[in-house]
Amino acid sequence: MELSLKDGEFLVKLARKAVEEYLRGNKIITPPKNAPKNLYEKAGVFVTINKVVSGKRFLRGCIGFPRPYKPLIEALIESAINSAVNDPRFPPMGIEELDSVIFEVSVLTPPVEIKVSSPLDYPKKIVIGRDGLMIEKSIYSGLLLPQVPVEYGWSPEEFLSQLCLKAGLLPDAWLDEDVRIYRFSAIIFEEEEPKGKVIKKALMEGNA
Repeated sequence: MELSLKDGEFLVKLARKAVEEYLRGNKIITPPKNAPKNLYEKAGVFVTINKVVSGKRFLRGCIGFPRPYKPLIEALIESAINSAVNDPRFPPMGIEELDSVIFEVSVLTPPVEIKVSSPLDYPKKIVIGRDGLMIEKSIYSGLLLPQVPVEYGWSPEEFLSQLCLKAGLLPDAWLDEDVRIYRFSAIIFEEEEPKGKVIKKALMEGNA
């Protein structure tokens, strides 16, 4: 999916509006009639909400659709609201928080399974700053967006271990033969500051 900065601005502002309308009146908005047609293509999407405290960002909520189940614009609205009020790691947001949070939208490519002859080869197949990862093992699953290992300075091995922990697995579960690991990339747009200018987020690529 090709997305312009104008598309990104539309998505981020719509995510903020969806949360605001829900917090003010428990209302789930419908996609605006002036929405660009390409935003109705099916795509995976995550909405991340970061709280700004003394110039530093702290995660406030992050929920989304890892696969292209729904039209992007519909998945975005649902993900934004869920990130604000249904992330089990945090209490629901209050309306008074809207002036101190930053909205970030990550539009995902469909996940592709990483094929390896040995689990030890997974780190060689991962590029930090390009790849997001998903893991599936039995009833467990987890996902980390491509910006996460960049923000924390993780190596590919650390990325895999943290992915396992996110899924509720032991940190070395990525070495198990029955694990399936997928990678995807993301186009990321975010506010520079609460209610501020929307930019396209560039990640530095490298293999550790």
